[in-house]
Amino acid sequence: MSERSESKRPWLADNWRRLNGPRRVAGLDLARGLAVIGMFAAHLLWIDPFDPTDASTWTDVANGRSSILFATIAGVSIALITGGRTPVSGAARERASARLALRALCIWVIGVLLILTQVPVYVILPAYAILFLLALPLLRARPAFLFALAAVLGLVMPWVQALIGQLPFWDTQIGAEIGLLLGLNYPFPVWIAFIVAGLGVGRLDLRSLGTQAALVLVGAGLAVLAYTLAVAFPAAPDTYFALVWTADAHSDGLLEVFGSGGFALAVLGLCLLLTRPWWAGAWLGPIGWLTLPLRAVGSMPLTAYVGQIVAWWVLQPTPDPGESTLEAFRDTDPFVPFVVWTIVACTLWALVVGRGPLEWALDRVSRLAGRRRRGAGQAVDRVEQ
Repeated sequence: MSERSESKRPWLADNWRRLNGPRRVAGLDLARGLAVIGMFAAHLLWIDPFDPTDASTWTDVANGRSSILFATIAGVSIALITGGRTPVSGAARERASARLALRALCIWVIGVLLILTQVPVYVILPAYAILFLLALPLLRARPAFLFALAAVLGLVMPWVQALIGQLPFWDTQIGAEIGLLLGLNYPFPVWIAFIVAGLGVGRLDLRSLGTQAALVLVGAGLAVLAYTLAVAFPAAPDTYFALVWTADAHSDGLLEVFGSGGFALAVLGLCLLLTRPWWAGAWLGPIGWLTLPLRAVGSMPLTAYVGQIVAWWVLQPTPDPGESTLEAFRDTDPFVPFVVWTIVACTLWALVVGRGPLEWALDRVSRLAGRRRRGAGQAVDRVEQ
């Protein structure tokens, strides 16, 4: 073996351990990877309304639910990098809050730059950044309080958002621009419920079989209840009540919050179950290894998301007269090539280089908020997410 091969071997082994080792919550990466691919589907596919008897419409499951899953996992990640089951306190919490705030600012700037490309999608990153900031006062809260708060927000804020969304201001040019800068297509008054719920999940023992099973059962129960109510008791159209009592994707209605929020919890629990060790001493079960490519995407979601928008901006064809730029791009059938390229690129990068490029840059910039002390650093970075 050459000296060059020998020098690379530990490096590759370190990257393998980082992606598959015990410090990594593989199920979280899997769920995040599914959320990213789901957002690709919502952006790139022609999707008809869901009909359980027509398999060609089943891709509608990606509409709305993928971004809500993404936001819920963001709350889990915030919990993990601030101590997991034992939240950091004192100076360590102040330092973690500063780093999260700086990270939020960077994400907001990246989101605005993506909006400036004028790619015809609603960029989630500005909303994501604001949700990060709103979560900061809750870093000390215990799971029971967080779940109760998420429930209250989910019950109350859709009524408030329905009123806010009807204000004439949003129909003006400056209102539309402010809406883009605040990410109001993913309105934080409602979406904070998903972050808070995820924060509560992240304060639990994610490796516990009981926690994983509870997420599946509770999440599925909420989803079934909400979607059943939407079908069984529809609201009269063109009313204020109809704006709230709906499970439609991107409606921010009461039933979407609990239906799609429950769906997100169930998917997260299922991913954790599928990737749990199957025998003593194993890092991952067989399904964990099979899902490595998707987990690689989930380990660098910002890179994958931004890469999709930038590639779209570069490759977007000129639309025909009367055709929108969104229609022109979807007509090129870009979904499969984008997904394949993203999965291959992320997998190779994760194994050969390591951390995603934007994730690495964001981490380096966020560290400017203050140097980690030895003990606090161990508490904050106990789990890599």
